[in-house]
Amino acid sequence: MTTTPAPDTLTQLASILAERRQADANTSYVASLHQKGLNKILEKVGEEAVETILAARDTDAGGDASALISETADLWFHSMVMLSHLGLSHEQVLEELTKRFNISGLTEKASRTGS
Repeated sequence: MTTTPAPDTLTQLASILAERRQADANTSYVASLHQKGLNKILEKVGEEAVETILAARDTDAGGDASALISETADLWFHSMVMLSHLGLSHEQVLEELTKRFNISGLTEKASRTGS
């Protein structure tokens, strides 16, 4: 049985990430990422993206979907750290997704330059 997360889970996570950004890098993983800088954060986002892709392939081949869920959570977490580091928020991403609700995916993709 799965539990349904509170609708504000991302907001709660963003708050915790902001709090931990100012913490001691010796005791906070988030603070240590920020201290190491954007390149380290991007490295983690890339690593988690690859792990998510591999878990999706395993799931498609009949593997346990829990690994995919776990890796996707890691990817989202590190993506939020990246956004935070750049002074951006998950709300901005959600607003962008909301704008796309009534636009065909193909139309939206064609509207982007260089797509």
